[in-house]
Amino acid sequence: MQASEHHRSSSMHYQLMQQTEAYCLPQYQALNHQLYGNDIGSYGTHFSTPCSSELYCTLESSSATEIFNAYNSPSTVSFSPNGSPISQQDSKSFSYPPDQNHSPDNTYSSPMSGSCVTDGFHSFQDKLKELESVMFGPDSDNLDSYDSTFKEGVNFHWPEMDGWRQTMAAISSKDMTQVLVACAKAVSDNDLLMARCLMDELRQMVSVSGEPIQRLGAYILEGLVARLSASGSSIYKALRCKEPASAELLSYMHILYEVCPYFKFGYMSANGAIAEAMKDEDRVHIIDFQIAQGSQWITLIQAFAARPGGPPHIRITGIDDSTSAYARGGGLNIVGRRLSKLAEKFKVPFEFHAAAISGCDVQLHNLGVRPGEALAVNFAFMLHHMPDESVSTENHRDRLLRLVKSLSPKVVTLVEQESNTNTAPFLPRFLETLDYYKAMFESIDVTLPRDHKERINVEQHCLARDLVNIIACEGVERVERHEVLGKWKARFAMAGFTPYPLSSLVNSTIKKLLENYSDRYRLQERNGALYLGWMNRDLVASCAWK
Repeated sequence: MQASEHHRSSSMHYQLMQQTEAYCLPQYQALNHQLYGNDIGSYGTHFSTPCSSELYCTLESSSATEIFNAYNSPSTVSFSPNGSPISQQDSKSFSYPPDQNHSPDNTYSSPMSGSCVTDGFHSFQDKLKELESVMFGPDSDNLDSYDSTFKEGVNFHWPEMDGWRQTMAAISSKDMTQVLVACAKAVSDNDLLMARCLMDELRQMVSVSGEPIQRLGAYILEGLVARLSASGSSIYKALRCKEPASAELLSYMHILYEVCPYFKFGYMSANGAIAEAMKDEDRVHIIDFQIAQGSQWITLIQAFAARPGGPPHIRITGIDDSTSAYARGGGLNIVGRRLSKLAEKFKVPFEFHAAAISGCDVQLHNLGVRPGEALAVNFAFMLHHMPDESVSTENHRDRLLRLVKSLSPKVVTLVEQESNTNTAPFLPRFLETLDYYKAMFESIDVTLPRDHKERINVEQHCLARDLVNIIACEGVERVERHEVLGKWKARFAMAGFTPYPLSSLVNSTIKKLLENYSDRYRLQERNGALYLGWMNRDLVASCAWK
């Protein structure tokens, strides 16, 4: 009896999927038959994009041949059996075209296009009802009634139908978060037909000038597309947080720095720990492993200038990488000149040492350590870029910590995003990323109006690249590898560090800073560390070590 019921259920499931796919995705079947004849079943990932949809991406690329444009129209892109893209038509850009049905003032939205699901959504629901009737009988209205029919003697369930129903309900209610999750799950399960179908839906829901979840969804969608096409690394390299063309404008990263308190929180908390540790020192050497624009040290130089008894001699070693150089529009000499002029203005003895080298390549001789100087080391938003034991046997993440510990620093500061994306499998990593950046996009929405002319550029150049990398890339190509503070504490402890308590003055200073922003930001001190969050979500953590 059980064997026959199992055979019946398997055949009904096969019939359901065949009929549903035929209803929802006829263009796939026709196109696959045209390209591959009757042999399409032999290649699990060999498919083409639907001819009926004219689709676009949000992200721009400097090299159209490197990045798979899954949405050219007519359909000219397919996957080879090994998963690599085959393109018959070059893509010129990944930008959305102006939406004639959207706002007239130079804002952009996803184009309205044909959809395999919501075109005739009620008809699709009717089709599901029809299929249920075939399988469960005319008196069955839903899966619950079917379960009750078989509750005696047969343990039977239709998780696939549950998934379809939940997904259709999310689409019907325009619940973008749930549709994004369903799409990610389809990608994770290698359910390519469902993934493409949901991507079609999402293109009608996302907008780079809409609500926070619509804007975030636009970039997450591109990450999912890039994952399918194995183009995430190319997009990540192309999307660098660069200076705007006009010299009158601030850099996009600086705009983000001003409108959100996350960077200021991290820099202020680290500076407070350094100032406290160096309050009695005459010669101070600061090694900054990601100096970027050098903005962090402006307030510290000013604080040292006002120190009772006079300022110490300060020497900063700025470690750099090509991304930061690109964002500045030049090399480390720009940072050195800027900080030297500031120090001169405040009469602070100052030296700057440039180390234009990636953190992975840093060795002892690059750091310029001198005897007689009190050493402070700053890891601000940097260590998560270092590959660890899950990526490389060299494990640069722990190697750098051991190297720094060997220098006997007076204080080491750590500022990192409070997110768990390093070793997590794809789907949990996706859910964590969605939750984290949803909070960040909501916080941007409070201080930077949606019609602000630079907001799209800020989100695209400073946040979208990280999103794509986290979602689309694996192995050595995945550079964005965040860990929660608990894991960082374990690494620091293994390297021989002990916690350095943060000053209560730092806490009160940051609270005053947050008064200039939304009251939905929250600051908490837990177990010797400071956490800055948006509502109930921790976003940045800061602590110090010795």
